[in-house]
Amino acid sequence: MMLIGLTGSIAMGKSEAAKYLASLDFPVFDSDSAVHKLYDSEQGAALIRALAPQAIVDGKVNRPRLSELVLNNKQLLGELEKIVHAEIQKQRIAFVDEARVAGAKAAILDIPLLFETGAEKYLDKVIVVSAPADIQRARALARPGMTAERLDLILARQMPDAEKCKRADAVIDTSLALAEMQKSLLTLFTNWGLIDHA
Repeated sequence: MMLIGLTGSIAMGKSEAAKYLASLDFPVFDSDSAVHKLYDSEQGAALIRALAPQAIVDGKVNRPRLSELVLNNKQLLGELEKIVHAEIQKQRIAFVDEARVAGAKAAILDIPLLFETGAEKYLDKVIVVSAPADIQRARALARPGMTAERLDLILARQMPDAEKCKRADAVIDTSLALAEMQKSLLTLFTNWGLIDHA
């Protein structure tokens, strides 16, 4: 089974790429979704409470409050990422095992901070989704609750897009129409021998 990482900076179209690959019946592990589920669970609240008790509201992690706490506290952010990444990594390993047992040709791991966390060493291929910076910024700022300050903080934590593209096995341009992006993925997976015909 081929292990394929899918990554890209914020608002680059990773979710759309993941959704399309899932529609082709490839199992997709969505790290962002796994983090959200963790934050909504008692287990997640217990993990975060030790570091940021004021972010726990009604037994769950209050994400906006947590964002405010880490906005200007790099040490807290680093500590949070360490414990959250460890938990998500456990879930990812279980997901890969299940996909292998089910006989999947490939499993897709959607990991926002893939290169930043060194995850590429466990993967066979890495796909980076990319778009010009002005398109990325416009998409990100259109998201509910996103501010220029918050976006700049997120971008500062992420490896520059050009560096990600250099390290990738394949780069998918997401500035084009959705159908074009899907066609590029279909061609890529056909070339990698994972789909019989494009």
